[in-house]
Amino acid sequence: MKREGGYAMSFAHELNALVFKMTISYFLYFWFFPRLGQRKYYALALLVLVGNTLCYEYTDGFFHSGDTHFWQHFATNLLTHVSFGIIFFTLFSIKNIYRQQRSLEVLQQEKNRAEMKALKSQINPHFLFNTLNTIYANALKKEENTPELILKLSDGFRYLFHEGQQEQVSLQREVQHLKDYIHLQEERLADKVKVTFSTEIEYSEKQIAPLLLIPFVENAFKYTSLLKGKNHQINIAIAASETDFSFHCVNPFNTAGQQEVDLGWATSGVGITNVKKRLTLLYPERHHLEIAEEQNRYSIKLAIQL
Repeated sequence: MKREGGYAMSFAHELNALVFKMTISYFLYFWFFPRLGQRKYYALALLVLVGNTLCYEYTDGFFHSGDTHFWQHFATNLLTHVSFGIIFFTLFSIKNIYRQQRSLEVLQQEKNRAEMKALKSQINPHFLFNTLNTIYANALKKEENTPELILKLSDGFRYLFHEGQQEQVSLQREVQHLKDYIHLQEERLADKVKVTFSTEIEYSEKQIAPLLLIPFVENAFKYTSLLKGKNHQINIAIAASETDFSFHCVNPFNTAGQQEVDLGWATSGVGITNVKKRLTLLYPERHHLEIAEEQNRYSIKLAIQL
C-alpha cells in the first residue's frame, strides 16, 4: 500500500479519515445515545454505522493505488468506528450521570428551602403572639415606655419579615434581634426575671442563619415565667470567631413547668424539635447541640462551624 502525492495528499487522506470518524461519532453521541432505550432505532444506527464505513472505504480508495484489500480495510475501519463510538458513549454516560447528579442536588436544595420556609412559618406566629401580649400588658398599665416597646416590636416585625426570610444575616443583626426580644420579655416579667446577656464577637458582620436562637431564648423565658418568686436568673452568652459560633443559655425550671411548656410548644408547632430540624438542614455535620437538665437548671449549648 503506497501513499502518493506527498504532503498535500497525506493531509487530505488524514482529513478524509477524520471527517468520517467524527461524523459517526457525533451521530452516535447526539442522535443515537439519547435514544438508547428505544430499540426501533437500533437497526437504523447499525445501517448508518455500516454505511459510513463503506463510504469511507470508497473515498479512501482514491488515496491508494492498486489496493485490492477492500473488505479487510472495511472490517478494520468498522472496528475503529465502533471504538470511537464506545469512547463517545463513555463521555455521554459521564455527562448524563453528572446531569442527573446536578438535578438531584437542585431538587434537594429546593426541598430544603421548602422545609426551611415551613419551619420559619412555624416560628414567626409564636414569637409575634408573645411580643403582642407584652405590648398589650404594658398598654393596660399605661406605662411610659410603651412607645419604646412598640418601636422594638416594629423592629422585630421588620427583622422577621425581611432579614428573617433571607438565608443568611449578620451576627450583629441576629444579636440585636435577641436583645430587643429580651428587653420586651424583661418588661413583661418585671422583677421576676433577671437576665445576664454577654457577647464576645470578633466579626460582627459574619453571616449566620436567622431565627435559630430565638426558640432557645423563648424557651428560657417560658420556663422561668412559670416559677414562683422573684429575681430568677437567666444567663445567655454568645461568642463568635472567624470560623466558630457558640451559644449558651441557662435558666431555672421545674418538672411541672416543663410539662406545661412542652405541651404549649407542641400545640404551637415550635420548639427544640423545630430547631434541630433547621440545624440539620442548615449545618449538616457542622453543628453540635447539647441540652442538659440537672439541679433544676436547664442548659443549652450550641456550637456551629460557620
